[in-house]
Amino acid sequence: MCNVCGCGSGETRIEGEGAKPAYRWAPVGCRQATRAQAEAAPPASVHAAGGEAGEGSLHFGHGPAGAHAPGMSQAQMVKIEQDILAKNDGFAADNRRWLAERGVLALNLVSSPGSGKTSLLVRTIAALQSLPQPVPVSVVEGDQRTSFDAERIRATGAPALQINTGKGCHLDARMVGIAMERLAPPEGGVLFVENVGNLVCPAAFDLGEAAKVVVLSVTEGEDKPLKYPDMFAAASLMLVNKIDLLPHLNFDVNKTIEFALRVNPRLQVISLSASTGEGFEAWLDWLLTRRKAARIARAERLAGLRDAAADPVAEADLEPAANGGRAG
Repeated sequence: MCNVCGCGSGETRIEGEGAKPAYRWAPVGCRQATRAQAEAAPPASVHAAGGEAGEGSLHFGHGPAGAHAPGMSQAQMVKIEQDILAKNDGFAADNRRWLAERGVLALNLVSSPGSGKTSLLVRTIAALQSLPQPVPVSVVEGDQRTSFDAERIRATGAPALQINTGKGCHLDARMVGIAMERLAPPEGGVLFVENVGNLVCPAAFDLGEAAKVVVLSVTEGEDKPLKYPDMFAAASLMLVNKIDLLPHLNFDVNKTIEFALRVNPRLQVISLSASTGEGFEAWLDWLLTRRKAARIARAERLAGLRDAAADPVAEADLEPAANGGRAG
């Protein structure tokens, strides 16, 4: 994980910042175990195994930290991960509160590189803009280098902001918080965060989103949910993309879904094609249902604040919520 390689330190760039990074990026890892569990673990972190058990492979992922770093104990790695993730979770909570106050639905799109996330977004934006009541959309793009994807999104007319992570392999909540303030997504709109292409590290980081949406293309192989279980366990929805290519591939959609549900029985699944639009109706229904829920929640919150204004006792209780917002 990131705490092993220290990826991205000092490398992050957010559009508009010039050559100076917006802040110092910290290496990250996965929340795996308590520090006490790690301290009680044996120092050995390499185990021979064939698959889950047997001979024929080396497993560096055993132990409470779920990772291995030369010269570092399991307890040290767990402590680093806990400290970093706790800070990230604080920023994520600020983001979530900021979004809720505006009734904005935020979705974190995650996948391996080349799954079709950007093409999916381009078609989704076009579909939302063509509705009788167009839905305002804003996009945060995450890549190690270039602003190609942000340019593709801006060509649709939707505002987009590019975050380049340098050596970093995922976005974190602080990056997204800065981007949200710059973009200022309209109240009641949808904010898409297209994460860096990676099926490992983004799984550990809450960005303040309403849901993670994992995109798996049919060109990747059925076994991805079992190879990268943390991502599929963290997701609320799996989009099986590029189904227009199925006649040309040896890919079993049902087996992929079976593997994904083995990891996460609550995972919802939609098969679609960002190229042809097949399956898009189900995807848009899923998205609009959640947008409606975000707007209703905001309306109920505002109604509660109005009621409190007429009740001095209740108003005193709700004052912190009324003044809440994102922290620096």
